[in-house]
Amino acid sequence: MNVKDMTGLEIMQAFSKGLIPPAGIAQSIPMQPEEVEYGRIVFSAIADERHTNPMGGVHGGFAATVLDSVTGCATHTLLQAGESYGTTDLSIKMCRPMPFKTKLFAEAKVINAGKNLVITEGYLRDEEGKLYAYATATNMIIRR
Repeated sequence: MNVKDMTGLEIMQAFSKGLIPPAGIAQSIPMQPEEVEYGRIVFSAIADERHTNPMGGVHGGFAATVLDSVTGCATHTLLQAGESYGTTDLSIKMCRPMPFKTKLFAEAKVINAGKNLVITEGYLRDEEGKLYAYATATNMIIRR
């Protein structure tokens, strides 16, 4: 399986099935894909003591990293073989403190795809649907 020959959607689907190892950031911020489709992806993530801020709560970087990852992966599902992407803009709104040891779901979908830029939005919610953070992202498509 050569990822250079796979579309972005094929890569994300293989990743979700464990056929491709997770990115290194998943060791720092444990997150894994739950659902993958063209233009949309859902990750689960759980914050623990490794993700604390100086006041003992979950650091905002946890939500920022998860939302950057999930919005980027939604973009990834649109890519042709050999293409990649890079985040050019990420805007996050924190809605409430992140909980410890609670499974959260980060869902992102593409809201506009142009020739060179893809705009996505993402939400970080708990199992009951309570919103913890919201993001929009712009990603630049990088072609060989």
